[in-house]
Amino acid sequence: VRHAGSKKGDSMSLTRDLVRLIREKPVTGNDLGSAALFVLDTLACALGAVNSEPARMLRAVAPPEGSDTARRAFWLGGIAHILEMDDLHRGSVTHPGSVVVPAAWAIAEERNLGGRAFLKSVLAGYEACCRVGMAVGKEHYRVWHNTATCGPFGSAMAVAELIDLSEDKAVWALGNAGTQSSGLWQFIETGAMSKHLHTARAAESGVLAALLAAEGFTGAEEILEGEKGFFAGLCPDPLPGAVTAEPDRPWELTRTSIKPWPCCRHTHPAIDAALELHRQLNGAPVSHVDVGAYQAALDVCDRPMPQDPYSAKFSLQHCVAIALAEGRVDQASFDADARGRMVGERAKVALSVAPGIDRAYPASWGASVTVTTQGGRALTVSCPEAKGDPENPVTAAELSDKARGLLVSGGMQEAAARSFIDAVLGLADDRPVRSLGLFPKSTQSAHRS
Repeated sequence: VRHAGSKKGDSMSLTRDLVRLIREKPVTGNDLGSAALFVLDTLACALGAVNSEPARMLRAVAPPEGSDTARRAFWLGGIAHILEMDDLHRGSVTHPGSVVVPAAWAIAEERNLGGRAFLKSVLAGYEACCRVGMAVGKEHYRVWHNTATCGPFGSAMAVAELIDLSEDKAVWALGNAGTQSSGLWQFIETGAMSKHLHTARAAESGVLAALLAAEGFTGAEEILEGEKGFFAGLCPDPLPGAVTAEPDRPWELTRTSIKPWPCCRHTHPAIDAALELHRQLNGAPVSHVDVGAYQAALDVCDRPMPQDPYSAKFSLQHCVAIALAEGRVDQASFDADARGRMVGERAKVALSVAPGIDRAYPASWGASVTVTTQGGRALTVSCPEAKGDPENPVTAAELSDKARGLLVSGGMQEAAARSFIDAVLGLADDRPVRSLGLFPKSTQSAHRS
């Protein structure tokens, strides 16, 4: 079934309309500057995790020292999602940076491209990932991980822009990206590592799809709306019009949130509320905690007894308990000692769906936390937008501080971290991507486009 308004010879598919929408959007200097900040955030998340055990495993199978560009995108995409600190687009419920940036970076570094072309491709990739994500409907997210299923559209579009694919070939790239879409939530039941594989494969799949399209390898024109396409197979309640809605609104990258806490974004509004309550309580003992949230947050993060760090990062009970008790949330907040300290505190936390907050999702990700003290006093803090959302943004200085902390924790010296941050932000001035040396020089070709 063709989408409304399409006709043969003009527009034949949602993917073609999406390609045209993206290529017709103007790019300002401010847009490029915003893209550089999101690239910095993604790379810092990746390099902050580079010495972790999951990163070791990814490197063993997909070493970035190799000559395979798609496999380098796989490696970088996988490690970018390990710390759970990469960006989040609320409307699509995707983490676009950990998919789009690795794919675009692998191609731009291999071909020795300039920073401006790279950043433009990142804007395009975010747009494709997020617009497809906003069209999948709420039911998709109950089983499918949106970043994994919608991410290949973003990585393919970014690479299509970098290698200057024609419109037809860009459509083929999106068609073959969509047919590779996958990624199920079952991993979360046991805290398995599959979520890192989701971003790795989504980045790699887009690179493969675009490079194949460059060779003339065709892909399904109606991959989204076709009778045997993406919406039909994976989406019980799709919203096809969201793919091309409001074409003149700002780039979706600028509507994306930055994460200040190293845990599932669904926990963040409740963490913000709990941190404020920690300040108000001033040490008063708590007898009970009520958290009101939206249904999707409970679907993913209702985990009263997390048994490992990853499960704790997806536990509203743990995140609220430790924020209330200790007034901070960092990587150490999820280790065995922290989980042990919070056993009694987690038991005090009750979750429920707050109707108003649920109705506002996914446009707004909010939470309300009410604590009752042992003295019988009740305190409530509501947080309609978490820190890092566009309505409550982190500043450029705060983002740079986050990046510096991640880079140093990943083993980089302080001075080197500051230089790396300056170099990434310099991409907006057309600094060559290869000059940052993220991948070993031995893997780079002499190709320059």
